Amino acid sequence: MIERRVAELVREALRASAGELGLDGALPEVEISVPKLREHGDFSTNVALALARRVGRPPREVAEVIAAHLPADPVLARAEVAGPGFLNLFLTDAWLHDALREAVRLGPAYGRAERLGRRVQVEFVSANPTGPLHVGHARNAVIGDAIANVMDAAGWDVQREYYFNDAGRQMELFGASVEARYLQRFGVEAEVPPDGYHGAYIADVAEAIAARHGDALVRLPPEERAARILHEGSALVLDQIKATLERFRVRFDRYLHERELHDSGQVTRAVERLREAGYAYEADGAVWFRATAFGDDKDRVLIRANGAPTYFAADCAYLVDKFSRGFDRLIYVWGADHHGDVARLKGAARALGYDPEVVEIVLYQFVTLYRGGELVRMSKRAGDIVTLDELLDEVGVDATRFTLLSRSNDSPIDFDIELVKRRSMDNPVYYVQYGHARIASILRHAAERGVGLRPIDEVDLAPLATEAERDLLRAIAELPGRVLEAAELRAPHRLAYFAQDLAARFHRFYTECRVVTDDEPLTQARLQLAAGAKVAIANVLGLLGVEAPEAMERLEGDPSDAGA
Repeated sequence: MIERRVAELVREALRASAGELGLDGALPEVEISVPKLREHGDFSTNVALALARRVGRPPREVAEVIAAHLPADPVLARAEVAGPGFLNLFLTDAWLHDALREAVRLGPAYGRAERLGRRVQVEFVSANPTGPLHVGHARNAVIGDAIANVMDAAGWDVQREYYFNDAGRQMELFGASVEARYLQRFGVEAEVPPDGYHGAYIADVAEAIAARHGDALVRLPPEERAARILHEGSALVLDQIKATLERFRVRFDRYLHERELHDSGQVTRAVERLREAGYAYEADGAVWFRATAFGDDKDRVLIRANGAPTYFAADCAYLVDKFSRGFDRLIYVWGADHHGDVARLKGAARALGYDPEVVEIVLYQFVTLYRGGELVRMSKRAGDIVTLDELLDEVGVDATRFTLLSRSNDSPIDFDIELVKRRSMDNPVYYVQYGHARIASILRHAAERGVGLRPIDEVDLAPLATEAERDLLRAIAELPGRVLEAAELRAPHRLAYFAQDLAARFHRFYTECRVVTDDEPLTQARLQLAAGAKVAIANVLGLLGVEAPEAMERLEGDPSDAGA
């Protein structure tokens, strides 16, 4: 990756200039950034400003010394000292050409790092099996899935896990709601609990159970009937959730049920472990966790006075289960309403004897659904919801995923169905996909004219000299660094931004530069540039879980009539 190569050149200069600067001890960290203005170079570093006080010399003077000791390298054209002491680095086109060759040679593997030998678990969605997934779950799903994708690309060994809260009060209410609809189906008087689930899907679940058993469950003892209906109803909803996620291109390596933690005794053992560590105590007939010892606003109940474990007790057992599997990093994807749970979960990790820094919580803001500017209200219990399946029917997987990944996790999203499904150049997902399809069309057009791609190593890339061409080359070269950045920051939205920038640079190149010309060397260079851009767009879209089509109809708002 070019940033690492440039940083190493600066480190070599620091080592060579240490005596002249009077620099003792460890070298400072070298941070490489991309200047906002192109005239400030390809890359810049502020290492001289960071080092000036330590060596007792003005920052610009330090920068001049470092610049004078930069080693000769084929990628480095020159260095300039600017402002209070920034060192701006101007590169030759050699690095851009090297990056293009790498992209074309590696294809789908371009932008993927070597394996790190480190394991990470990403746990996400984890919606209770009490109803179908809706748009709120969708954002959790795509964030978790994309984080898993980029961490895999960055070299981590990733396990994707879904944790079902299939125990507790909400499941009891769900079971009672389905049971009431089942009994009503056979003329037995029954009422859905006031705080139960009233959506139409509850009747669908009850109907599916009736189709399987007829009225046989009506004659069972009440406790046995309730248990059977809860078990079968939650299994039906779970199957529906899995099918929806598969359709949404979200797949898991493992599904873990909360009930397994209870039935195996893991919850009891986790609570006892907290007692032994001095972080659990009894009061008012209940067992409490000393959450205030870890920054929480109050202590939290582990075992209620009636003997029933809380969700948090199961969360503690789940932590033990995760750590026992040897992961180097545990990532939870939670809605912003769980912000208050972060301190207690990390506190539980420390109380159980683990490093809380291994536990990482990615919080995301919520989605507000609109249709043509009008708010769409949702309530799972009232039944007035737009399910994720219904949204996918209308909008499609690609547009839904890209839109939900187009903002930082910290930012809420206003998702307007009518805008998101517009197939136009001002819709980001189609704008990016159209770039990929347009490149495929260029390559087909060239082949139809008998102009095939020669091996990249045989092609002279020096003719790629216009600003539009060099801009596109830079974008292709940036991809590996952008992937690592998205992984390190757990910020897949940065790749959605990058995809739009990459597509914009290609569309500009397409508009300004005819690819297939009478100049054979220029044609080959531009075909290779198009092929590299196609690889880059496809790989970024793939990490976002979005398809890269080979063909698309002309989009509304496309002013270009340039040929290949």
